[in-house]
Amino acid sequence: MTKSDLALHGHSESHFAPMPPDAVAYATSTEEVSQIVKICAAHNCPIIPWGTGTSLEGHSIAPRGGITIDLSRMDKILAVNTADMDVQVQPGVTREALNTHLRDTGLFFPVDPGANASLGGMTATRASGTTSVRYGTMADNVMGLTVVLASGEIIHTGTRARKSSAGYDLTALMVGSEGTLGIITEVTLKLQGQPQAISSAICAFETIEGAVNAVIETIQMGIQVARIELVDNDAALAVNAYSGASFADAPHLLLEFHGTDASVAEDAATFGEIAAEHGSQGFEWSAKLEDRNRLWKMRHEAYYAMLASRKGALAIVTDVCVPISRLAEALLETKADIAASGIPGPIVGHVGDGNFHSALLIDPDNPEEREIANALAARMAKRAVALGGTITGEHGVGMGKRSYMEAEHGSAWSVMGAIKTALDPQNIMNPDKLVPPRN
Repeated sequence: MTKSDLALHGHSESHFAPMPPDAVAYATSTEEVSQIVKICAAHNCPIIPWGTGTSLEGHSIAPRGGITIDLSRMDKILAVNTADMDVQVQPGVTREALNTHLRDTGLFFPVDPGANASLGGMTATRASGTTSVRYGTMADNVMGLTVVLASGEIIHTGTRARKSSAGYDLTALMVGSEGTLGIITEVTLKLQGQPQAISSAICAFETIEGAVNAVIETIQMGIQVARIELVDNDAALAVNAYSGASFADAPHLLLEFHGTDASVAEDAATFGEIAAEHGSQGFEWSAKLEDRNRLWKMRHEAYYAMLASRKGALAIVTDVCVPISRLAEALLETKADIAASGIPGPIVGHVGDGNFHSALLIDPDNPEEREIANALAARMAKRAVALGGTITGEHGVGMGKRSYMEAEHGSAWSVMGAIKTALDPQNIMNPDKLVPPRN
Protein backbone atom coordinates (compact mmCIF):
# COMPACT_ATOMS: atom_id res chain seq x y z
CA MET A 1 0.00 0.00 0.00
CA THR A 2 1.30 3.45 -0.96
CA LYS A 3 0.29 7.07 -0.38
CA SER A 4 -1.36 6.98 -3.79
CA ASP A 5 -3.56 4.06 -2.61
CA LEU A 6 -4.73 6.15 0.32
CA ALA A 7 -5.30 9.22 -1.86
CA LEU A 8 -7.31 7.22 -4.41
CA HIS A 9 -9.57 5.76 -1.74
CA GLY A 10 -10.17 9.15 -0.14
CA HIS A 11 -11.23 10.74 -3.39
CA SER A 12 -14.80 11.26 -4.62
CA GLU A 13 -16.21 11.64 -8.13
CA SER A 14 -18.10 14.71 -6.93
CA HIS A 15 -17.38 17.83 -4.88
CA PHE A 16 -16.30 16.39 -1.51
CA ALA A 17 -12.90 17.22 -0.08
CA PRO A 18 -10.47 14.26 0.02
CA MET A 19 -10.91 12.07 3.10
CA PRO A 20 -8.43 9.19 2.90
CA PRO A 21 -8.53 6.09 5.10
CA ASP A 22 -5.66 5.06 7.35
CA ALA A 23 -5.13 1.87 5.35
CA VAL A 24 -6.50 -0.08 2.38
CA ALA A 25 -7.08 -3.84 2.39
CA TYR A 26 -7.51 -5.55 -0.98
CA ALA A 27 -9.82 -8.50 -0.25
CA THR A 28 -10.00 -11.57 -2.49
CA SER A 29 -12.71 -13.70 -0.84
CA THR A 30 -15.73 -13.56 1.46
CA GLU A 31 -13.73 -15.32 4.17
CA GLU A 32 -10.96 -12.73 3.90
CA VAL A 33 -13.48 -9.90 4.24
CA SER A 34 -14.91 -11.62 7.30
CA GLN A 35 -11.48 -11.86 8.94
CA ILE A 36 -10.71 -8.20 8.23
CA VAL A 37 -14.05 -7.14 9.70
CA LYS A 38 -13.48 -9.23 12.85
CA ILE A 39 -10.11 -7.54 13.39
CA CYS A 40 -11.63 -4.10 12.84
CA ALA A 41 -14.49 -4.88 15.22
CA ALA A 42 -12.01 -5.94 17.91
CA HIS A 43 -10.28 -2.56 17.60
CA ASN A 44 -13.39 -0.42 17.01
CA CYS A 45 -11.99 0.59 13.61
CA PRO A 46 -14.22 2.13 10.90
CA ILE A 47 -14.69 0.07 7.72
CA ILE A 48 -15.49 1.58 4.30
CA PRO A 49 -16.28 -0.74 1.35
CA TRP A 50 -14.94 0.31 -2.08
CA GLY A 51 -15.98 -0.82 -5.55
CA THR A 52 -14.80 1.49 -8.34
CA GLY A 53 -15.27 4.85 -6.60
CA THR A 54 -17.85 6.19 -9.06
CA SER A 55 -20.53 7.16 -6.52
CA LEU A 56 -21.46 10.84 -6.27
CA GLU A 57 -22.53 11.51 -2.68
CA GLY A 58 -19.35 10.71 -0.77
CA HIS A 59 -20.36 7.08 -0.12
CA SER A 60 -16.85 5.64 -0.13
CA ILE A 61 -14.65 8.32 1.41
CA ALA A 62 -13.42 7.99 5.00
CA PRO A 63 -14.41 10.91 7.27
CA ARG A 64 -13.17 9.04 10.35
CA GLY A 65 -10.21 7.32 8.74
CA GLY A 66 -10.17 3.57 9.32
CA ILE A 67 -9.80 0.73 6.83
CA THR A 68 -11.11 0.79 3.28
CA ILE A 69 -11.84 -2.72 2.03
CA ASP A 70 -11.28 -2.61 -1.73
CA LEU A 71 -13.37 -5.32 -3.41
CA SER A 72 -12.16 -4.75 -6.97
CA ARG A 73 -10.06 -7.95 -6.94
CA MET A 74 -13.17 -10.01 -6.15
CA ASP A 75 -14.09 -9.95 -9.83
CA LYS A 76 -15.15 -13.50 -10.67
CA ILE A 77 -18.35 -14.45 -12.46
CA LEU A 78 -19.27 -17.48 -10.37
CA ALA A 79 -22.15 -19.04 -12.32
CA VAL A 80 -24.32 -18.19 -15.32
CA ASN A 81 -27.63 -20.05 -15.19
CA THR A 82 -28.94 -19.56 -18.70
CA ALA A 83 -32.10 -21.66 -18.28
CA ASP A 84 -33.14 -19.65 -15.24
CA MET A 85 -31.82 -16.35 -16.64
CA ASP A 86 -29.73 -15.41 -13.60
CA VAL A 87 -26.08 -14.99 -12.70
CA GLN A 88 -23.97 -15.11 -9.53
CA VAL A 89 -21.05 -12.69 -9.32
CA GLN A 90 -18.49 -11.34 -6.90
CA PRO A 91 -18.91 -7.62 -6.07
CA GLY A 92 -15.93 -6.38 -8.07
CA VAL A 93 -17.35 -7.51 -11.43
CA THR A 94 -18.30 -4.43 -13.44
CA ARG A 95 -21.47 -4.22 -15.50
CA GLU A 96 -19.51 -3.94 -18.75
CA ALA A 97 -17.39 -6.99 -17.91
CA LEU A 98 -20.53 -8.99 -17.11
CA ASN A 99 -22.24 -8.08 -20.37
CA THR A 100 -19.09 -8.89 -22.34
CA HIS A 101 -19.05 -12.31 -20.68
CA LEU A 102 -22.75 -12.82 -21.48
CA ARG A 103 -22.46 -11.79 -25.13
CA ASP A 104 -22.71 -15.33 -26.56
CA THR A 105 -25.47 -16.52 -24.22
CA GLY A 106 -28.34 -14.47 -25.66
CA LEU A 107 -28.70 -12.75 -22.28
CA PHE A 108 -27.66 -9.41 -20.82
CA PHE A 109 -27.79 -7.44 -17.58
CA PRO A 110 -29.84 -4.29 -18.22
CA VAL A 111 -29.18 -1.79 -15.40
CA ASP A 112 -26.99 0.97 -16.84
CA PRO A 113 -26.00 3.90 -14.56
CA GLY A 114 -23.59 5.24 -17.17
CA ALA A 115 -20.33 4.67 -15.33
CA ASN A 116 -18.72 1.24 -15.56
CA ALA A 117 -19.54 0.70 -11.91
CA SER A 118 -19.01 -2.48 -9.92
CA LEU A 119 -22.08 -4.64 -9.40
CA GLY A 120 -21.45 -4.70 -5.66
CA GLY A 121 -21.39 -0.91 -5.55
CA MET A 122 -24.47 -0.70 -7.75
CA THR A 123 -26.25 -3.05 -5.34
CA ALA A 124 -25.11 -1.14 -2.26
CA THR A 125 -26.36 2.17 -3.68
CA ARG A 126 -29.53 0.76 -5.30
CA ALA A 127 -28.37 2.13 -8.62
CA SER A 128 -30.50 2.68 -11.67
CA GLY A 129 -29.96 4.60 -14.89
CA THR A 130 -30.98 5.03 -18.49
CA THR A 131 -32.73 1.65 -18.91
CA SER A 132 -34.70 1.62 -15.66
CA VAL A 133 -37.88 2.83 -17.34
CA ARG A 134 -38.19 -0.66 -18.87
CA TYR A 135 -36.02 -3.01 -16.81
CA GLY A 136 -36.17 -1.49 -13.33
CA THR A 137 -33.45 -0.57 -10.86
CA MET A 138 -31.05 -2.75 -8.89
CA ALA A 139 -33.87 -3.23 -6.37
CA ASP A 140 -35.82 -5.05 -9.08
CA ASN A 141 -32.90 -7.13 -10.34
CA VAL A 142 -31.09 -8.42 -7.23
CA MET A 143 -32.32 -11.85 -6.14
CA GLY A 144 -29.90 -12.75 -3.38
CA LEU A 145 -26.72 -11.71 -1.59
CA THR A 146 -23.84 -12.88 0.54
CA VAL A 147 -23.09 -10.24 3.18
CA VAL A 148 -20.46 -9.89 5.88
CA LEU A 149 -22.01 -8.21 8.93
CA ALA A 150 -20.28 -5.88 11.39
CA SER A 151 -19.42 -8.83 13.64
CA GLY A 152 -17.72 -10.66 10.78
CA GLU A 153 -20.59 -13.13 10.52
CA ILE A 154 -21.40 -14.24 6.96
CA ILE A 155 -25.07 -14.42 5.96
CA HIS A 156 -26.89 -15.36 2.76
CA THR A 157 -30.12 -13.60 1.77
CA GLY A 158 -32.66 -14.53 -0.89
CA THR A 159 -32.63 -17.48 -3.26
CA ARG A 160 -32.62 -18.12 -6.99
CA ALA A 161 -36.38 -18.62 -6.94
CA ARG A 162 -38.34 -15.80 -8.57
CA LYS A 163 -40.47 -15.16 -5.49
CA SER A 164 -40.66 -15.99 -1.79
CA SER A 165 -42.93 -15.45 1.22
CA ALA A 166 -40.33 -16.63 3.73
CA GLY A 167 -39.90 -13.94 6.35
CA TYR A 168 -38.27 -10.52 6.25
CA ASP A 169 -36.82 -9.48 2.89
CA LEU A 170 -33.22 -9.04 4.01
CA THR A 171 -32.06 -8.77 0.40
CA ALA A 172 -34.17 -5.64 -0.05
CA LEU A 173 -32.83 -4.28 3.25
CA MET A 174 -29.24 -4.64 2.10
CA VAL A 175 -29.84 -3.23 -1.40
CA GLY A 176 -29.33 0.50 -0.98
CA SER A 177 -27.83 0.25 2.52
CA GLU A 178 -24.60 1.86 1.23
CA GLY A 179 -22.28 -0.33 3.29
CA THR A 180 -23.77 0.83 6.59
CA LEU A 181 -25.18 -2.61 7.51
CA GLY A 182 -22.66 -4.99 5.99
CA ILE A 183 -20.30 -5.66 3.10
CA ILE A 184 -21.73 -7.38 0.03
CA THR A 185 -19.42 -10.14 -1.22
CA GLU A 186 -21.66 -12.03 -3.70
CA VAL A 187 -24.68 -10.98 -5.75
CA THR A 188 -27.30 -13.04 -7.62
CA LEU A 189 -28.87 -11.03 -10.44
CA LYS A 190 -31.73 -11.46 -12.89
CA LEU A 191 -30.81 -11.41 -16.57
CA GLN A 192 -32.83 -10.45 -19.65
CA GLY A 193 -32.95 -11.83 -23.17
CA GLN A 194 -31.04 -9.79 -25.70
CA PRO A 195 -33.62 -8.05 -27.92
CA GLN A 196 -33.88 -9.09 -31.54
CA ALA A 197 -33.88 -5.49 -32.69
CA ILE A 198 -32.83 -2.15 -31.19
CA SER A 199 -33.28 1.34 -32.56
CA SER A 200 -32.42 4.75 -31.13
CA ALA A 201 -33.86 8.19 -31.73
CA ILE A 202 -33.26 11.89 -31.11
CA CYS A 203 -36.05 14.42 -30.94
CA ALA A 204 -35.82 18.17 -30.23
CA PHE A 205 -38.75 20.08 -28.71
CA GLU A 206 -39.84 23.67 -28.56
CA THR A 207 -40.32 23.50 -24.79
CA ILE A 208 -39.52 21.26 -21.83
CA GLU A 209 -43.26 20.98 -21.14
CA GLY A 210 -43.75 19.55 -24.62
CA ALA A 211 -40.95 17.03 -24.15
CA VAL A 212 -42.28 15.89 -20.76
CA ASN A 213 -45.86 15.65 -22.00
CA ALA A 214 -44.65 13.48 -24.88
CA VAL A 215 -42.95 11.22 -22.32
CA ILE A 216 -46.11 10.96 -20.22
CA GLU A 217 -48.28 10.05 -23.21
CA THR A 218 -45.69 7.53 -24.43
CA ILE A 219 -45.64 5.77 -21.04
CA GLN A 220 -49.43 5.86 -20.71
CA MET A 221 -49.85 4.27 -24.14
CA GLY A 222 -47.66 1.36 -23.10
CA ILE A 223 -44.97 1.93 -25.71
CA GLN A 224 -42.03 -0.26 -24.66
CA VAL A 225 -39.27 2.33 -24.58
CA ALA A 226 -36.04 0.95 -23.15
CA ARG A 227 -34.55 4.41 -22.60
CA ILE A 228 -36.11 7.87 -22.69
CA GLU A 229 -33.71 10.60 -21.62
CA LEU A 230 -34.02 14.38 -21.40
CA VAL A 231 -31.18 16.75 -22.21
CA ASP A 232 -32.06 20.41 -21.62
CA ASN A 233 -30.82 23.17 -23.92
CA ASP A 234 -27.82 24.02 -21.70
CA ALA A 235 -26.74 20.37 -21.53
CA ALA A 236 -27.27 20.00 -25.30
CA LEU A 237 -24.90 22.88 -26.03
CA ALA A 238 -22.33 21.47 -23.57
CA VAL A 239 -22.47 18.08 -25.32
CA ASN A 240 -22.00 19.81 -28.68
CA ALA A 241 -18.80 21.47 -27.48
CA TYR A 242 -17.45 18.35 -25.78
CA SER A 243 -18.44 15.56 -28.14
CA GLY A 244 -18.79 17.32 -31.48
CA ALA A 245 -22.56 16.74 -31.61
CA SER A 246 -24.96 19.00 -33.46
CA PHE A 247 -27.90 19.33 -31.07
CA ALA A 248 -30.10 22.38 -31.58
CA ASP A 249 -30.31 24.96 -28.77
CA ALA A 250 -33.42 23.24 -27.41
CA PRO A 251 -34.47 20.48 -25.03
CA HIS A 252 -34.13 16.99 -26.51
CA LEU A 253 -35.36 13.51 -25.83
CA LEU A 254 -33.00 10.60 -26.54
CA LEU A 255 -34.75 7.25 -26.89
CA GLU A 256 -34.10 3.58 -27.46
CA PHE A 257 -36.61 0.88 -28.43
CA HIS A 258 -36.10 -2.87 -27.86
CA GLY A 259 -38.14 -5.67 -29.44
CA THR A 260 -38.66 -7.36 -32.78
CA ASP A 261 -37.92 -5.65 -36.08
CA ALA A 262 -41.64 -4.98 -36.53
CA SER A 263 -42.36 -3.80 -32.98
CA VAL A 264 -39.34 -1.49 -32.87
CA ALA A 265 -40.33 0.18 -36.14
CA GLU A 266 -43.95 0.50 -34.99
CA ASP A 267 -43.00 1.94 -31.58
CA ALA A 268 -40.65 4.47 -33.16
CA ALA A 269 -43.31 5.58 -35.63
CA THR A 270 -45.93 5.92 -32.89
CA PHE A 271 -43.58 7.97 -30.75
CA GLY A 272 -42.86 10.23 -33.72
CA GLU A 273 -46.59 10.97 -33.99
CA ILE A 274 -46.87 11.68 -30.26
CA ALA A 275 -43.82 13.95 -30.37
CA ALA A 276 -45.26 15.95 -33.27
CA GLU A 277 -48.40 16.63 -31.24
CA HIS A 278 -46.25 18.10 -28.46
CA GLY A 279 -44.08 20.48 -30.46
CA SER A 280 -41.22 18.33 -31.69
CA GLN A 281 -38.77 19.99 -34.07
CA GLY A 282 -37.88 16.84 -35.95
CA PHE A 283 -37.50 13.16 -35.16
CA GLU A 284 -34.49 11.13 -36.27
CA TRP A 285 -34.17 7.42 -35.59
CA SER A 286 -31.75 4.72 -36.60
CA ALA A 287 -31.25 0.98 -36.11
CA LYS A 288 -27.52 1.16 -36.92
CA LEU A 289 -25.25 -0.01 -34.10
CA GLU A 290 -22.73 2.78 -34.67
CA ASP A 291 -25.44 5.44 -34.41
CA ARG A 292 -26.75 3.96 -31.14
CA ASN A 293 -23.29 3.68 -29.67
CA ARG A 294 -22.47 7.26 -30.61
CA LEU A 295 -25.71 8.56 -29.08
CA TRP A 296 -25.34 6.79 -25.73
CA LYS A 297 -21.63 7.55 -25.51
CA MET A 298 -22.56 11.23 -25.74
CA ARG A 299 -25.26 10.79 -23.09
CA HIS A 300 -22.97 8.94 -20.72
CA GLU A 301 -20.32 11.64 -21.18
CA ALA A 302 -22.82 14.42 -20.46
CA TYR A 303 -21.47 14.94 -16.92
CA TYR A 304 -17.97 15.56 -18.25
CA ALA A 305 -19.37 17.75 -20.99
CA MET A 306 -21.25 19.88 -18.47
CA LEU A 307 -18.16 20.09 -16.25
CA ALA A 308 -16.06 21.22 -19.22
CA SER A 309 -18.59 23.92 -20.17
CA ARG A 310 -17.24 26.16 -17.39
CA LYS A 311 -13.46 26.13 -17.35
CA GLY A 312 -11.98 25.15 -14.02
CA ALA A 313 -15.39 24.53 -12.48
CA LEU A 314 -16.29 22.10 -9.72
CA ALA A 315 -19.66 20.37 -10.07
CA ILE A 316 -22.05 19.97 -7.18
CA VAL A 317 -24.08 17.19 -8.70
CA THR A 318 -27.54 16.41 -7.40
CA ASP A 319 -30.63 14.46 -8.42
CA VAL A 320 -34.28 14.18 -7.43
CA CYS A 321 -37.21 12.05 -8.57
CA VAL A 322 -40.90 12.99 -8.68
CA PRO A 323 -44.13 11.40 -9.94
CA ILE A 324 -44.06 11.75 -13.69
CA SER A 325 -47.22 13.90 -13.67
CA ARG A 326 -45.30 16.53 -11.63
CA LEU A 327 -42.10 16.32 -13.66
CA ALA A 328 -42.67 19.36 -15.89
CA GLU A 329 -43.52 21.46 -12.82
CA ALA A 330 -40.40 20.30 -10.99
CA LEU A 331 -38.16 20.89 -14.00
CA LEU A 332 -39.49 24.36 -14.78
CA GLU A 333 -39.26 25.54 -11.17
CA THR A 334 -35.75 24.13 -10.89
CA LYS A 335 -34.59 25.78 -14.12
CA ALA A 336 -36.02 29.12 -12.99
CA ASP A 337 -34.32 28.75 -9.61
CA ILE A 338 -30.98 27.95 -11.24
CA ALA A 339 -31.30 30.84 -13.71
CA ALA A 340 -31.97 33.29 -10.86
CA SER A 341 -28.93 32.06 -8.93
CA GLY A 342 -26.38 33.13 -11.53
CA ILE A 343 -24.70 29.70 -11.43
CA PRO A 344 -24.78 27.44 -14.50
CA GLY A 345 -26.74 24.24 -13.90
CA PRO A 346 -27.38 22.10 -17.00
CA ILE A 347 -30.00 19.37 -16.52
CA VAL A 348 -30.28 15.82 -17.81
CA GLY A 349 -32.80 13.24 -16.73
CA HIS A 350 -34.18 9.72 -16.88
CA VAL A 351 -37.57 11.26 -17.48
CA GLY A 352 -39.40 8.00 -18.12
CA ASP A 353 -39.34 7.47 -14.37
CA GLY A 354 -39.40 11.11 -13.23
CA ASN A 355 -35.70 11.34 -12.32
CA PHE A 356 -33.49 14.29 -13.27
CA HIS A 357 -30.00 15.56 -12.43
CA SER A 358 -28.32 18.94 -12.37
CA ALA A 359 -24.61 19.75 -12.33
CA LEU A 360 -24.30 23.03 -10.45
CA LEU A 361 -21.03 24.47 -11.77
CA ILE A 362 -19.11 26.60 -9.28
CA ASP A 363 -15.74 28.26 -8.96
CA PRO A 364 -14.01 26.04 -6.37
CA ASP A 365 -12.24 29.08 -4.92
CA ASN A 366 -15.47 31.03 -4.42
CA PRO A 367 -17.16 30.13 -1.09
CA GLU A 368 -20.18 32.26 -1.97
CA GLU A 369 -20.88 30.21 -5.11
CA ARG A 370 -20.60 26.98 -3.12
CA GLU A 371 -23.10 28.33 -0.60
CA ILE A 372 -25.50 29.32 -3.39
CA ALA A 373 -25.18 25.89 -5.04
CA ASN A 374 -25.77 24.05 -1.77
CA ALA A 375 -28.90 26.14 -1.20
CA LEU A 376 -30.09 25.34 -4.73
CA ALA A 377 -29.58 21.61 -4.12
CA ALA A 378 -31.47 21.85 -0.83
CA ARG A 379 -34.40 23.58 -2.53
CA MET A 380 -34.44 20.90 -5.24
CA ALA A 381 -34.74 18.25 -2.56
CA LYS A 382 -37.44 20.15 -0.65
CA ARG A 383 -39.38 20.73 -3.89
CA ALA A 384 -39.25 17.06 -4.83
CA VAL A 385 -40.59 15.97 -1.44
CA ALA A 386 -43.38 18.56 -1.65
CA LEU A 387 -44.39 17.14 -5.04
CA GLY A 388 -44.63 13.61 -3.65
CA GLY A 389 -41.14 12.58 -4.71
CA THR A 390 -37.77 11.75 -3.23
CA ILE A 391 -34.52 13.58 -2.49
CA THR A 392 -32.62 11.12 -4.70
CA GLY A 393 -33.74 8.81 -7.47
CA GLU A 394 -30.37 7.12 -7.99
CA HIS A 395 -27.37 8.94 -6.52
CA GLY A 396 -28.14 7.67 -3.04
CA VAL A 397 -27.64 9.44 0.29
CA GLY A 398 -24.04 8.99 1.43
CA MET A 399 -22.80 12.12 3.16
CA GLY A 400 -24.19 14.59 0.65
CA LYS A 401 -27.94 14.08 1.10
CA ARG A 402 -28.06 12.89 4.71
CA SER A 403 -29.30 16.27 5.97
CA TYR A 404 -32.41 15.94 3.75
CA MET A 405 -33.45 12.49 4.98
CA GLU A 406 -35.66 13.61 7.85
CA ALA A 407 -37.66 15.88 5.51
CA GLU A 408 -38.52 12.88 3.33
CA HIS A 409 -38.86 10.11 5.93
CA GLY A 410 -39.82 11.82 9.19
CA SER A 411 -39.70 9.40 12.12
CA ALA A 412 -39.03 6.51 9.72
CA TRP A 413 -35.47 7.83 9.46
CA SER A 414 -34.95 7.04 13.14
CA VAL A 415 -36.19 3.49 12.43
CA MET A 416 -33.38 3.19 9.88
CA GLY A 417 -31.00 4.33 12.61
CA ALA A 418 -32.38 1.69 14.96
CA ILE A 419 -31.77 -1.04 12.37
CA LYS A 420 -28.22 0.25 11.93
CA THR A 421 -27.68 0.16 15.72
CA ALA A 422 -29.03 -3.39 15.95
CA LEU A 423 -26.75 -4.72 13.20
CA ASP A 424 -23.75 -2.49 13.89
CA PRO A 425 -23.71 -1.52 17.59
CA GLN A 426 -20.15 -0.17 17.36
CA ASN A 427 -21.02 2.05 14.37
CA ILE A 428 -17.97 0.87 12.41
CA MET A 429 -19.68 0.11 9.08
CA ASN A 430 -19.29 3.16 6.80
CA PRO A 431 -20.04 5.66 9.59
CA ASP A 432 -21.41 9.17 9.00
CA LYS A 433 -23.45 8.08 5.98
CA LEU A 434 -27.18 7.59 5.31
CA VAL A 435 -28.60 7.21 8.86
CA PRO A 436 -29.02 9.76 11.70
CA PRO A 437 -25.82 10.81 13.50
CA ARG A 438 -24.97 8.60 16.46
CA ASN A 439 -21.42 8.90 17.80
